[in-house]
Amino acid sequence: MARYAYVNGRYVDHRDASVHIEDRGYQLADGVYEVVGVREGRLIDETPHIDRLDRSLRELRIDWPVARPALGFILRELMRRNRLRDGLIYMQVTRGVARRDHAFPTTPVKPALVLTTKNTRHLGADPGPGVAVKSQPDIRWERCDIKTIALLPNVLAKQAARESGAYEAWLIDGKGCITEGASTNAWIVTPDNELVTRQTDNGILAGITRGTLKRIANDLQLKFVERPFTLAEAKKAKEAFITSATSFVTPVVKIDGDKVGDGKVGPTARRLREEYVRFASEGEAVT
Repeated sequence: MARYAYVNGRYVDHRDASVHIEDRGYQLADGVYEVVGVREGRLIDETPHIDRLDRSLRELRIDWPVARPALGFILRELMRRNRLRDGLIYMQVTRGVARRDHAFPTTPVKPALVLTTKNTRHLGADPGPGVAVKSQPDIRWERCDIKTIALLPNVLAKQAARESGAYEAWLIDGKGCITEGASTNAWIVTPDNELVTRQTDNGILAGITRGTLKRIANDLQLKFVERPFTLAEAKKAKEAFITSATSFVTPVVKIDGDKVGDGKVGPTARRLREEYVRFASEGEAVT
């Protein structure tokens, strides 16, 4: 079956999809992106993802490439063409094509819009055996709240984690606190059964899955707090887990080779995973 991408107004064969060599995203990482999960033909948290895209564009002073309703149509048409049932849709907007210069173009250029899809396995309520994470210094810029395509520090951290046998990197700031993962948000459950994740500020991305899980935690009347927590505290936690559009809720059972709790998936992470999967399966399927 052919695989399609959307590139600046056209649905094209994925193998032929390309952007101009002077696209500012390609040359200067001058752009933003979003990743929306798809489960059983349903877009997960579509509105919050598009809201965050809008915020990222405003922060970088990039215009919308199409009207917001048109983007919704493009998402659904690409899903239909690619027969996407379980997977991801990647959306990227850059400032557009212009002669290379660090400053914004002096003449108007149209922002560039690219979308691709990816099939993934059907994620169930069972979280599996859990994963390991590796701590790495957080060397990113100070506006991590903007979902930009400038991800080289994240790439290096993720690669270091993978080379150590870990699934994810947890980034550590100058105070010894965990900010977030290279591509996920970080959570712990303390010995006092307090569910903790860092507060949203310029140091982390306000994850959409993170936001949904906050609501689920409140519905379950869990003792929840947003605050910084150190690597040392995480290693003494009863449980730990990561969240993202691609990971859902994935338990962390090892940090830097040390067991978290008893080294097994804990009840809080398991319950939150079950509830998130239930949430993700609700709503109207795209046909």
